[in-house]
Amino acid sequence: MAFVRFTDRPAFRNPWAEFERIRHGLDELSRSYADTGRGQGRANVYPPLNIYEETDKLVITAELPGVKTSDIDLSLEGETLTIQGKRERRQADPGVSYHRREIESGGFSRAIALPSKVNPDQISARLANGILTISLPKASAVTPRQIKVTAE
Repeated sequence: MAFVRFTDRPAFRNPWAEFERIRHGLDELSRSYADTGRGQGRANVYPPLNIYEETDKLVITAELPGVKTSDIDLSLEGETLTIQGKRERRQADPGVSYHRREIESGGFSRAIALPSKVNPDQISARLANGILTISLPKASAVTPRQIKVTAE
């Protein structure tokens, strides 16, 4: 009969240890990426937006606080609307030491596939209180029409 020594048993493996090891690795990777300067000036979060439809138009609202109208570029190609822009980095005082810095700065881009055809000549956009509102009137072929039914 074989005797099993306590030292021959496999050590208890914590199932969460592997996840913790991966998390530490990702933290180190993000720190080294930020330290090289390649991550500087690039926002990694798209502007959040809502898209809704009314009978005659599509409306897109996007949150763009701190972005100037001159720094926003809208373009329509086919049935894809692209919102591009940049948020300038706010210059801090020399004596300021940040404890947390979550407000992204740098360029952003978001391409939106439109659910229906729009009239490109009547698109309007307005930036107020950090909310960009884009109104896209539907093409005349897409807007619903009321058809009267007659009896004989």
